[in-house]
Order: sequence, then structure tokens, then C-alpha cells
Amino acid sequence: MMQELSFKIIARIKSDFREKFGIPRQSGIVQNLRAAIRFEPEFRNADALRGLEGFSHLWIVWIFSENIRSTWSPTVRPPRLGGNKRLGVFATRSSFRPNPIALSCVKIEQIHLDGAEGPEIIVSGADLMDGTPIVDIKPYLPYTDAHPEATGGFADAVRQNKLHVKESELLNKLPREKRTALIEVLEQDPRPAYQNDPERVYGFSFANYEIKFKVQNDELEIVGLEVKA
Repeated sequence: MMQELSFKIIARIKSDFREKFGIPRQSGIVQNLRAAIRFEPEFRNADALRGLEGFSHLWIVWIFSENIRSTWSPTVRPPRLGGNKRLGVFATRSSFRPNPIALSCVKIEQIHLDGAEGPEIIVSGADLMDGTPIVDIKPYLPYTDAHPEATGGFADAVRQNKLHVKESELLNKLPREKRTALIEVLEQDPRPAYQNDPERVYGFSFANYEIKFKVQNDELEIVGLEVKA
């Protein structure tokens, strides 16, 4: 018998990404990214975070809210394989899944128990779009969650070298902490793996800015940076 479960949204993420393009493909790879976990009114209770201050990292359980579908496929095309090879959906972290549930590991930077939006958890390394619904958070336990001997299957074989981001006066428009995070995002190469046109201009929103860039060989050049109204 088919069974369905419903979840309560306990929080939403406040991040610098207003759209999917540009978001790091995995959590933790851009360590200077900052985001805030802001709880829904029903769950704004400081007691719910009692003891969390002793942990350094969190697991965030969240919903692929932009990819909810009524059907599913047993195979998907991972972007890191150029979109040309199909693998089993359960062998990937694709957002197109039977249930649109995701898992991210982030570092706790600060915990604010008071304030108008409190309690609030400031985290680094999040790979979530602004406003993404969160259905649970759990502390990361090093003694059981870390497995140094683990293997990464096809993902290990397709890890790419970082791009070199050319120095640009445009970057000086950003506050220092945003500038550092943006450079790390760009180093990871936000482009789809199957696109490699050196003349194509790519763009995405980051914080309150519209970023435009081009890539030739392994060098990325920022060609536009505008403040969004």
C-alpha cells in the first residue's frame, strides 16, 4: 500500500543565492559562504537549541522546493558527467528524486538566541537557495559520521581542478567577506559541465549583485558586476 507522510517546515535558509545557478554543488566546499537558519514562528523557541553550542557542525534536512515533481525516473544524468551518462538516481545526489529531500553538512558559526528573528543559527558552507524550506536539523557527530576510509565512486573520478579567477576592479564593489565567498564560488566553476564556450557570458545573482563572467581554458574573468535594485 502506498503511504504518504507530511512534514512541517521548521525553518528557512537566508542565503546569498536567489536562483539555482551558481550554488555550490555540495555543502562545505565554499567555506566562506555565510547563511542563516531562521525558524518559523511555531519553532522559535530557544529551548529547542539547548546544548547545540557544544557542536561544531550540523546536518540540515531540506526540501528541493524548486524541483518537486509528481513523477520520477530510476536514472538521471549527473551534471558532473556532462549530462551524457545515465546513472541510478540512488547512486547520485540529483535533485530529481522520488522524494525531493536533501541533506547538507554545514559549520556552525554563531547561535543567536535573542532578537526579532531569534533563535537563529549562522552557518558556513551551505548549498541552499534563499528561502529553501528546512524540515529538520541534527548535530554532526564526528565519532560516527566521519569515515576517512570511505570511497566516492564516480564522484571521485570527476572532481575538477579549481578555476583561476582573474583579479578585477569590479570585485572591489563587494564587501570583503562577500568578495572572498564569491571568488570561492567562481573557483568551483558554476557552469554546466557540457558548456565550454569561451565567448559565452554566464550570469547569476549573488547577494545583492548580478555577476557576469566568461571562462577560457581554466581562467575565469568577471566581465560585469551590478548592484541589483
